[in-house]
Amino acid sequence: MQFVRLVVFGFVALTIIYFSISLYSKSVRRERLEKEFDANPPEGADAAARDAYIKNGMEAYHNSIRPKLIGLVYVVPVVVVSVIVYVVNTN
Repeated sequence: MQFVRLVVFGFVALTIIYFSISLYSKSVRRERLEKEFDANPPEGADAAARDAYIKNGMEAYHNSIRPKLIGLVYVVPVVVVSVIVYVVNTN
């Protein structure tokens, strides 16, 4: 029963960490796109062009490998705990 409790609370904690990192990463990317556009705007660019630039940049971000790497938040702790349990139990 304790193992199930560990798994449930661990999953909840990892989910909170995952969403926090994901939101932070998205906000940093969006801010970088905004600064990039504001630093060198095309001639005659309006708010719609800025929004389109940011939207295209965020779509490119979602298709990149970075959001997929954030999923390692679930994998790495499970592997580390499994290795620790294995090493402790074999000695």
